[in-house]
Amino acid sequence: MAQLFKPYANSIASMSLLIAAGAPVLLIVTGSLITRSPSNTKALVPIDQPVPFSHKHHIKELGIDCRYCHNTVEEQANASVPATEVCMSCHSQIWTNSPMLEPVRDSYKTGKPIKWTKVNAVPDFVYFDHSIHINRGISCNTCHGAVQEMPITWKGRPFSMAWCLDCHKHPEKYMLDIAPSKLGSKGDVPDGEHGEDQGGDHAEHSANILSPREQVFELYRKISSGEKLTETEWRLSQGHTQHLPPDDIHAGYKRMEEKGINVSQLSDCWVCHR
Repeated sequence: MAQLFKPYANSIASMSLLIAAGAPVLLIVTGSLITRSPSNTKALVPIDQPVPFSHKHHIKELGIDCRYCHNTVEEQANASVPATEVCMSCHSQIWTNSPMLEPVRDSYKTGKPIKWTKVNAVPDFVYFDHSIHINRGISCNTCHGAVQEMPITWKGRPFSMAWCLDCHKHPEKYMLDIAPSKLGSKGDVPDGEHGEDQGGDHAEHSANILSPREQVFELYRKISSGEKLTETEWRLSQGHTQHLPPDDIHAGYKRMEEKGINVSQLSDCWVCHR
């Protein structure tokens, strides 16, 4: 009986089996890379706005406090977008004829709010509260990237569930302590929150002078004034996550205890999915 298949048919059959087995894996990996890419998440992609607002100019160069515009960030779930009147509190006096600010002036005259394009958003099934994170000392840069360096705003993180859970399951890594500015910032610590200052070396007590929420904004005051930053502060200023150095992780556990952070509660599904 004549041979039906050539010798190379075995090689073709083996290769076909390998392709058939590898194709699903390749499709899954490719799909994952596409869904996580900036083209889908829009992370690091500058967003056009009606007015080309520069966080770099207002925060880093002028030293304006974040809370002047985002005035609900410490007390509400949403950080809020400033009303036109907030913009005009300055721009009724400066850059009054700038063409770039024409939409702001028109909004002020007509009473119609500026329609800003949303940059950061979470799905409807996810609950996020800015005030909780700010009052626990989580820096804006941890989630939004190096905001003070953005001439045009973009999304600093893709906000994956795994990324959020890393902090919720291991908060000790994120318990950064920002020392007070050397220029004399006094913070907003209520009487008795951290106890009486017993004197002694300033560096020894500096960690308790500012409340966690004031530490968040102290970083920007330092950057704006050109103060020298610690290595961890510098990394955070560049948009890196506010991880403590491995040899300082014991301090993170201590700060967790001081702030009353319960890991089992943080990792409960109900916290974000209500």
